[in-house]
Amino acid sequence: MSNSEFERVTVRPMDEYNQTLVSYVHPPNWVNPEPADVYDLVVIGAGTAGLVVAAGAAGLDLGLKVALIEKHLMGGDCLNVGCVPSKTVIRSSRVVGEIWNAKEFGVNIPQHIDVDFPAVMARMRRVRAGISHHDSADRFQKLGVDVFLGSGRFASKNTVEVGDKTLRFKKAVIATGARAAQLSIPGIEKAGYLTNETVFSLIQRPERLAVIGGGPIGCELAQAFRRLGCEVILFHRGSHLLNKEDVGAAEILQKVLIHEGIRVVLNSQLEEVVTVTEGKRLYFSSNGRRDSVTVDEILVGTGRAPNVEGLNLEAVGVEYDKRQGVKVNDYLQTTNPKIYAAGDICMNWKFTHAADAAARIVIKNTLFSPFGLGRSKLSSLVMPWVTYTDPEIAHVGMYEHEAQKLGIDVTTIAIPFSSVDRAIADGEELGFLKIHHKKGSDEIIGATIVASHAGEMISEVTTAIVGKLGLSKLSSVIHPYPTQAEAIKKAADAYRRTLLTPKTKRFLGFLTKLS
Repeated sequence: MSNSEFERVTVRPMDEYNQTLVSYVHPPNWVNPEPADVYDLVVIGAGTAGLVVAAGAAGLDLGLKVALIEKHLMGGDCLNVGCVPSKTVIRSSRVVGEIWNAKEFGVNIPQHIDVDFPAVMARMRRVRAGISHHDSADRFQKLGVDVFLGSGRFASKNTVEVGDKTLRFKKAVIATGARAAQLSIPGIEKAGYLTNETVFSLIQRPERLAVIGGGPIGCELAQAFRRLGCEVILFHRGSHLLNKEDVGAAEILQKVLIHEGIRVVLNSQLEEVVTVTEGKRLYFSSNGRRDSVTVDEILVGTGRAPNVEGLNLEAVGVEYDKRQGVKVNDYLQTTNPKIYAAGDICMNWKFTHAADAAARIVIKNTLFSPFGLGRSKLSSLVMPWVTYTDPEIAHVGMYEHEAQKLGIDVTTIAIPFSSVDRAIADGEELGFLKIHHKKGSDEIIGATIVASHAGEMISEVTTAIVGKLGLSKLSSVIHPYPTQAEAIKKAADAYRRTLLTPKTKRFLGFLTKLS
């Protein structure tokens, strides 16, 4: 059956780049294969989790039969409406940020910066299309995966239906991801709004943009669009942005966004959206005061809803919640022991790298853990994450307050980047490194980095935690000078200095006399 008999997919605008994208990740001339007698794994959803499971299982060259089902675009959110397009647009906005600060570096520029917004978005589409072959239907077919385009639904305890095809399975994996949640603000549906799933289809710059949600997505896109020339107002229900993040880190970013001209409305309650001649008018209250603002576009950057609809999960005894998603245990096993799940459909960590890591757990637990022996646990993962603002905010492990709740006494070492030579040379002193370690021990239990390239630095700390390398060992690691990552060595050295007690000093003095 050809894909034309299913939903024909388009991605706006349907220019040469998006035509290339679609030709790879939902080719209109695709013909679904004839199903095998029985599959070792049937994977529903070809986002990051589903792709990694399918490629990982098929790539072992063990003769495993693997089927992969996708009803929309292979690559999922990450390729199409998440990581790839957002970071490409953010890169363009970072150029503007550099230009804003050029005078500090002795470079004089014209007062007016001409941002070609359509060209920025065209570059994003070109980059996305250029990457998309990695997630293509053809590539996965060549890896030995049977790719089925269409909506998959469970039909019985061991079958999934896709169009007129029936796929029998030994094990199945649900990896259908999540989507932007609908908001219950009166009038917003009628007025219309953008989400991460539609904002990257823009070809013209909205002069006035309201962003709803001061979490990572909202902050990233608010800053990017402000730098690209939009007037931006950012609404957040909390008392400060990124309310789940380190307070000091959130405070730095909040001040940066305000300094860059974003109007930040905290403790906000959006009451109504009305379409008027001038655009879309939002009525809101904040700290007891009622106000309104008129914008050209509204971007919703808060809330995710799991894609559980249409799967017929009841037929196979898989429990789920419409808000939390599919219920899994620590082994990513659903309430049906033959069916697993991975990624945004079942996890609080809604990151591409988290979906990738979970998929690897699923491969092991479904295929290489006979009788449940040697299974891997989701809770064993050490998960870093990054908010890709400027400066970036990266975190791994526990926050101090989380450790305290668990009864763990924590000592925190803080290194401001104003004391790191490379950061001073780069003009990037704003930010810090915080490392939390167990009191009386060099064991690292968490870290937060606020820096222009914090995401590139956090992996060293993550590696230390995973490898059980304490601060003493990090102190012995040679870091090239000058680099901003030297802040990590400074923190480790600061810990080593705490070991110089009066007793230790007396002993060292004794050794010098014998040397």
